[in-house]
Amino acid sequence: MLNRRDLIKHLSSLPLVGGFLGGKPILDSPAASLTARNLAKELGIRTFINAAGTYTAMTGSLMQDEVVETIRASSNNFMMLDEVQDKVGEKIAAITHAEAAVVSAGCFSAMTLGLAGVLTGMDNHKVAALPHLEGTRMPSVVIMQKGHNVGYSHALLNTGCTIVSIGTLDELEKAIDDKTALLWFLHIQSDRGQINHEQWVEVAKRRGIPSMIDIAADVPPIENLWRFNDMGFDLVCVSGGKALRGPQSAGILMGKKKYIEAARLSMPPRGSTIGRGMKINKEEILGMYVALENFVNTDQKKLWKTWEDRTTLIGNAAESVSGVTVETRVPELGNHTPTLNISWDTSKIKLDTKGLQEKLRNGTPSIEVVSGGENAIGMTAWMLQPGEDKIVAKRLKEELQKAAV
Repeated sequence: MLNRRDLIKHLSSLPLVGGFLGGKPILDSPAASLTARNLAKELGIRTFINAAGTYTAMTGSLMQDEVVETIRASSNNFMMLDEVQDKVGEKIAAITHAEAAVVSAGCFSAMTLGLAGVLTGMDNHKVAALPHLEGTRMPSVVIMQKGHNVGYSHALLNTGCTIVSIGTLDELEKAIDDKTALLWFLHIQSDRGQINHEQWVEVAKRRGIPSMIDIAADVPPIENLWRFNDMGFDLVCVSGGKALRGPQSAGILMGKKKYIEAARLSMPPRGSTIGRGMKINKEEILGMYVALENFVNTDQKKLWKTWEDRTTLIGNAAESVSGVTVETRVPELGNHTPTLNISWDTSKIKLDTKGLQEKLRNGTPSIEVVSGGENAIGMTAWMLQPGEDKIVAKRLKEELQKAAV
């Protein structure tokens, strides 16, 4: 992983015209001498220790120092947006075993744009027509499993397509016709359907229909960054602001080159497209690349051990209170990290789930956890900063002891 002293040297080696140092030296820029304002304090915005996870409402993850510095440094120079996407896309594709890649405005945006590319190909008239498919001869149906048809699938409706939900392999085969545009798979719900990844890809290839998979929250494990490209999915969409710790507003669309090139016709800087509002700036694109590079170069075993140690510390503190039960598990799908479920016997601890959440939220420092069910909370340690595990353990134990009968 890069350290901050090596960052500028690293950034200047990227193959972008002019580089980041093509204008004034970074240390001479006005921003370098400014004292950062504490806007959270100034505006009265609550900050908190995140023991919950990478939730969008909680602003995802915290960007690494190298990512933040990349964003600041690259803001000092003008660049052509398409060239930034070209060069960064090549690097990301190489890392992820994809033919091509592009940085999108989040995973949701990647799904909309990826489907747009499938629908339009390189035809600019079709690009301008979206989301109005009638009379264009573009296919108009996306097929998915019933258990995968959740809120995130709305990204596909933005293109004007409709969704057909199926349950079995036989139903899938019968549903495919000349109106079928895409077979879409939601990894986090893969246990909610009868058709597995490999079967889905096999049917798509045999029937000549493009396939897409949403793996927004499915890193770690790190192998998922290339697993589904290797498996044969035509398009893979992932969030950039979760475990990768890139900009919260960034995502990655990767896959077959012909679809990525077509998807970019619906992306800024081009106008009169459904993706015009899905703008992502050069700073975020470059920040996303540095975040991805850092993540794949991180010692994953060491990182996992850190998460386990933090989880154990918090769990032991909670379990030291009579009546408290701690269960540690690792979700197989989505947010694949050590996760705690802390429950208690209400005959020994007079507290409900919401009450404990509010006490932690309103304390000093403020701490966010999620509901773990009736008389239980859930928490993770992967978004904690060094030393925060001790604070969470202390505060959690305090509140449980206060409520003990």
